[in-house]
Amino acid sequence: MQKLNVKAFTLSWAICFGVYFLALGWIAMSGWGVQLVDVLSSLYIGYAPTFVGAIIGGIWAFFDWGIGALIIALIYNALAK
Repeated sequence: MQKLNVKAFTLSWAICFGVYFLALGWIAMSGWGVQLVDVLSSLYIGYAPTFVGAIIGGIWAFFDWGIGALIIALIYNALAK
């Protein structure tokens, strides 16, 4: 079995979800997805449907999903031996 490139896997997930949360926050400023942002704000402190709140949520998501992806990649590579 091939091993995952841990750095590429981690960065790709972190960037994708950071941008997703950023976009979701900015879209929620227009009224779409406000309830989803409200639910996610219980996990990510400072995340809100505002310009700055979306940036905060994007940063939180970048690090949170990056750490999660790192753990998954390391476990996968350990099991792929």
